[in-house]
Amino acid sequence: MADPISPELDHLIAGYRRFRTQDWTPKLARWRELRDGQSPQVMVIACSDSRVDPAQVFDTDPGEMFVVRNVAAMVPPFETTPGRHGVSAALEFAIQVLKVREIVVLGHGMCGGCKAALDQSLQGTEPGHGGFIADWIALLDEARGPVVAQYGTTGHAAERAMELAGVRTSLANLRTFPCVAQKEAAGKLRLTGAFFAISDGLLHVMDEATGAFSPVD
Repeated sequence: MADPISPELDHLIAGYRRFRTQDWTPKLARWRELRDGQSPQVMVIACSDSRVDPAQVFDTDPGEMFVVRNVAAMVPPFETTPGRHGVSAALEFAIQVLKVREIVVLGHGMCGGCKAALDQSLQGTEPGHGGFIADWIALLDEARGPVVAQYGTTGHAAERAMELAGVRTSLANLRTFPCVAQKEAAGKLRLTGAFFAISDGLLHVMDEATGAFSPVD
């Protein structure tokens, strides 16, 4: 006897059926094009948060964006130490194989990873009980100092400052990858920082010269 379908899986299957009717069939020509491969011009590095889906925020069709999502939309610096470098591998694929022209780092409001980096609530926890997250968001330790000095460790202003600092940190770390630095210098790649505020649905884009974020008109 087959195991019963959980309510959670049943909800997903219902969505799949809608997808087949509303998206797959009307866009069949596009899906047939994608059978032969992908050629997105943009890579988006975003948070795993269930409230911030880049495809929904930017209203894109399949094949338009190469997306990597992780806790707090972080990019680690270039390093060759042993380990599983998932973000680095995806970045390498996007640049060297897909030859994307733009990389967007998309931070967001109410980010749990940035909040944990700010208040260090997971510091000292064991792997499997918060330790993996703590190690990952330690990428923000250096950026945390100025935020705490100006805003403290609690409150909306402190959290927003940490979220924006996270985007800037990932952009800086992207530029430590030789392939990124070389292509950016040659004008073949552009890096953009962006921020989506869940509270009001506004997208902000970073000014490269000042590091300030302004809402898109």
